[in-house]
Amino acid sequence: MAAKRKRGALAAGKAKRARSAPSAGEAVPEGSIPPQERGIPPQEYSIPPPVSQGKWKNKERVLIFSSRGINFRTRHLMQDLRTLMPHSKADTKMDRKDQLFVINEVCEMKNCNKCIFFEAKKKQDLYMWLSNTPQGPSAKFLVQNIHTLAELKMTGNCLRGSRPLLSFDPIFDREPHYALLKELFIQIFSTPRYHPKSQPFVDHVFTFTITDERIWFRNYQIIEEDASLVEIGPRFVLNLIKIFQGSFGGPTLYENPHYQSPNMHRRLVRLSVAAKFREKQQVKEVQKIKKKGTKVLVEEDPTEVVFETPAEEKPVEIQHVKPESKPIVKDKKKLRKIQRKKQKKLFRTEG
Repeated sequence: MAAKRKRGALAAGKAKRARSAPSAGEAVPEGSIPPQERGIPPQEYSIPPPVSQGKWKNKERVLIFSSRGINFRTRHLMQDLRTLMPHSKADTKMDRKDQLFVINEVCEMKNCNKCIFFEAKKKQDLYMWLSNTPQGPSAKFLVQNIHTLAELKMTGNCLRGSRPLLSFDPIFDREPHYALLKELFIQIFSTPRYHPKSQPFVDHVFTFTITDERIWFRNYQIIEEDASLVEIGPRFVLNLIKIFQGSFGGPTLYENPHYQSPNMHRRLVRLSVAAKFREKQQVKEVQKIKKKGTKVLVEEDPTEVVFETPAEEKPVEIQHVKPESKPIVKDKKKLRKIQRKKQKKLFRTEG
């Protein structure tokens, strides 16, 4: 049994722990007195605040989501863009039956003023919408040649949440519709300064190049040693379809004359294959007609006999005596003996 504590034990312990106030005659150590009481001004230490604690003025938020029916490659591409853009937000997939104007309300609920929407059709065609909600403008692209971050070709790496450099082709400054797209790309893909989720580093580059009437997107890492570039990913090609004045609709500002829909492309491929097959069938029919057709008699050419030389005429000898019949002998040895006997007879008669 543990001994019971007395009532005065706790008070005595507290009295022991409490420091007794120094009397007038006792000496007080110098270190125990604070510097303010000793008349010494306190030293000021200034610690600079981190860069990310600056004032976040450009509050751009991008909503990245898709419609139902996308494949695995599109899903990975969408996830890669979310990781590269710290100012992005996600949402559930949108139903196909809903109109595209509903996206403006979704962006308003998510407090986003930019949107990247992936629209899948026929489980094989992928379209990308870039929009400035809710006023506009917006652009619709056909996405081709998709490669994601997880592929083995992409060997680079960058810090998560770091700021990218945006590199544009000089053609973006020459034509007005490309200039509009350039401003849209800058507002969507550039990370706002002092964003809470961003890092104060610049270690990768987003490049937008125009080749073959298409926009080629690439992401490169900047290596510090020699300032060379290594591709990180993702990579894809944007084929511009239309630019609209409003968000996900409205009057058409620009329509690409070089655009060819995937349905038309597949139709032309089928027609080319059918044309080759039809051509082979026509060649076979022509060959059959030639074989069945009547042969035309060609008159004799008199020049064909010019180089012919007549053969020498040999005297014709008529044999009146019947040749001797050869004995049919099955045994080859007996046949040889008979031939030898005949030869001996001929030698004797000649002798």
